[in-house]
Amino acid sequence: MSTIGIIGAGAIGAAFARALSRQGIELVIANSRGPESLASLVAELGPTARAGTREEAAAQPIVLVAVNWSKLPAALAGLPAFDGRIVIDANNSIEAPTFKAIDLQGRMSSEVFAEWVPGARVVKAFNHLAAGLLERDPAAEGGRRVLFVSGDDADAKAQVVDLIERVGFFGIDLGTLSVGARLAQFPGGPLPILNLVRFA
Repeated sequence: MSTIGIIGAGAIGAAFARALSRQGIELVIANSRGPESLASLVAELGPTARAGTREEAAAQPIVLVAVNWSKLPAALAGLPAFDGRIVIDANNSIEAPTFKAIDLQGRMSSEVFAEWVPGARVVKAFNHLAAGLLERDPAAEGGRRVLFVSGDDADAKAQVVDLIERVGFFGIDLGTLSVGARLAQFPGGPLPILNLVRFA
């Protein structure tokens, strides 16, 4: 599998990186403070992980973005067009640590997010579970923990579902962003925080 890019090294970004590293999947992770600030995390993750710039992370075939909502425009500003590469929207329209909802005036968070990643094939995923569950062993109660996926590009979704399965979870396709992202977004959707398990 190709190297995965991660923009954002907070709770969700780091949990995703740990899930990848457990399976020996190469990754490059970036944050707003620069690669040197990620030395201890990269050392923990092991030899398949390296710290990079935003540009290096964004250049990978699949890029997960997990950044506090108010910081997303700055985190994504000035990056080259994504030219059809896959960007996983793992964000929720809340402001941490208060979990105060951001008023998007009726728009879906993924709709707003897509405007910040021009040319990307956006897939909504990795946003509905708490970071502690994402970084735990996805084998649970004799089954596999469920992650939801939605997007408007069938091939992009299939690649993200394959990634989800590679790291041990069970992916469920919720359909297009207009349907699935609304179900999985927090706040407002009925699916966030549900810790579901798929049995055999």
